[in-house]
Amino acid sequence: MIPKPIPLKDENLFRLAMRHTSATKDPVGDSYERLEYLGDAVLSLVVAEYLYEHHPDWDQGFMSKARSSAVQEVTLCEIAKKLKLDEFLELSVGEEMTGGRQRPSVLCDIFEAVIGAIYLESGMEKARWFVLEQLHGFLLQIGQGDVNPHDFKSKLQESAQAIWRISPNYRVARESGAHHERRFVVQVLFDDEIIGEGTGRTKKEAEQAAAREALEAIERTQRAREVAKQIHQVVREF
Repeated sequence: MIPKPIPLKDENLFRLAMRHTSATKDPVGDSYERLEYLGDAVLSLVVAEYLYEHHPDWDQGFMSKARSSAVQEVTLCEIAKKLKLDEFLELSVGEEMTGGRQRPSVLCDIFEAVIGAIYLESGMEKARWFVLEQLHGFLLQIGQGDVNPHDFKSKLQESAQAIWRISPNYRVARESGAHHERRFVVQVLFDDEIIGEGTGRTKKEAEQAAAREALEAIERTQRAREVAKQIHQVVREF
């Protein structure tokens, strides 16, 4: 069954958009890769057109930064999870066991494949509506001037300097995939201790994902300390 927010009628087309190369003997004709290629182009055009029409005072450089921010892997992965596309993803047993169902790069790919499927079935107007509907919150945030809402590296740098007066270091832990579809795993470290790890199509994307995980770890630690402090205060009062 196709999720309600997705304006698709063809069940076979939707299943194709959900089929990873590992789940078929014909990765070219029977996986999501060709749809993902098409959807990526449609997504980029729709966002570029939106920014051009809604921000006449933005120059080319600023619009390019805004578009890159809106279509980066972390954004698309978040949307894919919201649509619960991971529940429909078809994977091989091996890919499933290695965490493919929650891999950001894969979730990003199937979201773009869905866009490609919508375009093929219903044309550009329906695809445009779907893209803008799903990216609405991100585009509003970007429209307020925050063209880097997912610049977690800068946020981690600021947080680390404020708390410990040190800067994080990044290192590539693994690389995989063919030359045209490389995947990177990057770790972020403080004094040789790994506090975050992320994946991406480029080293920069993987670094941002690692920084995001590190920020979340820091925030959890700070919340735990605050709770412990409050409990200690209550105990003292008694």
